[in-house]
Amino acid sequence: MERQKSFSFKPTRLLLFTFTIFSSIFFLSTFTIWLTKSTTTPSLHHQQTLLNFNTSTNNNNNSVELNLQPLTVLSLTQNFSVTKIQTLIDNRLSRSQKSFSESKSEDIEIEENHVVDTSISSVNFTAMHGNNGTKVEASGLVGKSDKVLIFKEIEVKKKKKIVKECDLRKGYWVFDESYPLYSRDSCPFIDEGFDCEGNGRLDRNYTKWRWQPQDCDLPRFNATKMLELIRGKRLVFVGDSINRNQWESMLCMLLSAVKDPKRVYEARGRKITKEKGNYSFRFLDYQCTVEYYVSHFLVHESKARVGQKRRPTLRIDAIDHGSSRWRGADILIFNTAHWWSHYKTKAGTYYFQEGTLVHPRLNVSTAFTKALTTWASWVDKRINLKKTQVFFRSSAPSHFRGGNWNSGGHCTEATHPLNETLNTIDPEKNIIIEETIKKMKTPVTLLNITSLSEFRIDGHPSIYGRKTQSSRIQDCSHWCLPGVPDTWNELLFFHLQSR
Repeated sequence: MERQKSFSFKPTRLLLFTFTIFSSIFFLSTFTIWLTKSTTTPSLHHQQTLLNFNTSTNNNNNSVELNLQPLTVLSLTQNFSVTKIQTLIDNRLSRSQKSFSESKSEDIEIEENHVVDTSISSVNFTAMHGNNGTKVEASGLVGKSDKVLIFKEIEVKKKKKIVKECDLRKGYWVFDESYPLYSRDSCPFIDEGFDCEGNGRLDRNYTKWRWQPQDCDLPRFNATKMLELIRGKRLVFVGDSINRNQWESMLCMLLSAVKDPKRVYEARGRKITKEKGNYSFRFLDYQCTVEYYVSHFLVHESKARVGQKRRPTLRIDAIDHGSSRWRGADILIFNTAHWWSHYKTKAGTYYFQEGTLVHPRLNVSTAFTKALTTWASWVDKRINLKKTQVFFRSSAPSHFRGGNWNSGGHCTEATHPLNETLNTIDPEKNIIIEETIKKMKTPVTLLNITSLSEFRIDGHPSIYGRKTQSSRIQDCSHWCLPGVPDTWNELLFFHLQSR
């Protein structure tokens, strides 16, 4: 029988075996650490910050404070992922919102962000928004000379419901040194009639008033965003010279965001004047056009034989013959009111025509209703709902004192807005406009600028509507640029963003 061999270690072998095991472990550990470091993206080199949210509420307003506490992790990109922060904010806020007295859904939007160098040890961010009474604050600690993502604006927005709840007509004018949104020198599109500064007006306060609605904040006009909204589209204004006033304002506001003004031009090389009524300005960098087509009444101005004479008439049953140019627009802003107050129109004697009938006399309100019905019918038949958004701007007030435009009416002495307005109810024309819109199949947004403009007696050209000044004929109907029409375009911007 064979003898079994015993298994044993000699001291030398044991020492060698132990050394081999520990060497292997040390090598594997070193290799693992090196491999981990080498697989990390080279451009990720900062500490990632954990957003801790402390939510507090009180009876008067809701506030959400965001405290940024440093948390060391492997890396953070230099350009930082806004999406990750966005998700984290949304998740934490959705839990904290339950403690609010009014549990309404809110979206958090981080609008402007960029990385900047800083030598301070702490950064605080605050954004106040009156749309929902919510205050959002963010603060965090960073090391000296670190690069930190600054949230220039953390905007808390209500969903579409807030647009319906906020009555933009009710509010007040606030003097704001950051206005106007552009200067007269930076915009070559202001024609003589609206160029009050160029015509010798010395005071500038009329350019520095901002409309503040009672129930929400009107977002400041952002020309770049507006251009993005109309990229590849047609923005078309149709109406009288007051609409041309607003159209020129829009051109100036948009031009402020264009790097090379030479890339904005009129399609046919026309210079803006009162004599020519149709213009199309191209913004090459955005492949869009901003157009204006004159139509004093939106219906056809014609002529008909009355007795032995051919007289000018207004075909209140036929749309303006230039309407083919309006079709295909992506955004349409209509208006009519100014010329309906003209003495000839108001008289209504052998002026309003339907078919071959020229009414010997027709009440101007009845004629206005019939004309708007004609316009509404055209919109319902000709406008593509899937493509075009339609707006109708309400009537703009005049501020003649001591007479009318042709009988010594004036507004020269006005340099500040009125403290209160004389009109407490909507003008009859606005009521007719609203009633007409309600009956339409096409959704039409009423851009109601009447009440807010009632305060602005200081915003008219008065004697500064022409180079040669005359106190006998003053313009208290149109508006200086920069000026009140800029606010009308801020309202338009508000509605377009809301959609």
